[in-house]
Amino acid sequence: MEAIKDRLAQAEEIAVRLFKEVEDRQLIMADKTEEELNKEIFGLAKELFGIEKHWHKRIVRCGENTLFPYKENPPNLTIQSDDILFFDFGPIIDKWEADLGRTYVMGNNPLKIKLKNDIEKAWKETKLWFDKQTELKAATLFDYAVDKAKEYGWEFGGEIAGHLIGEFPHERLEPGNYQLYVHPDNHNDMFLLEANGQKRNWILELHFVDREQKIGGFYEQLLT
Repeated sequence: MEAIKDRLAQAEEIAVRLFKEVEDRQLIMADKTEEELNKEIFGLAKELFGIEKHWHKRIVRCGENTLFPYKENPPNLTIQSDDILFFDFGPIIDKWEADLGRTYVMGNNPLKIKLKNDIEKAWKETKLWFDKQTELKAATLFDYAVDKAKEYGWEFGGEIAGHLIGEFPHERLEPGNYQLYVHPDNHNDMFLLEANGQKRNWILELHFVDREQKIGGFYEQLLT
């Protein structure tokens, strides 16, 4: 079981290195479209780590598109000089899934910087709280995430606050069945074991928004 966790952590570390390289190469710049940046990151993942497959659609969103949850497909926007962006990538690394989300701010807009900082702090605080639990309904964690957004003065913008993660392909559920997700309709204990007796591994994802200012932030990584 620890070997599985180690493989997931290794996959995530490569995703972290990929995002860091995007920053180091200064690929995030004004007048570039979301799609252009998305393709550049895809190419960089292949160049550096040989990654060619992603288990879910690759997301680069800027401006008011940061309000939209995962399932939406908003129009392709052009990055502005004072923009806020987030990435959500799910690369498959040696048959293991990673799922990483980060927020980036261009310029010095204090509200956007606050959102970026708040969502990272909120994620870490939520994990600290989760780590103290021995049994926990997924719906309860979702409610906690919603309350955490309010605590920081934001609205929770996602339909879920996380999901299971594992070796590709991990189990897929039919639409409307939320047992693999941190969702208000999932009342199962997150600490339940898999059918084979192995521990489940979860991702925690937070999406905070300000609909009036038309900005959103996203932070996602391994919870367990």
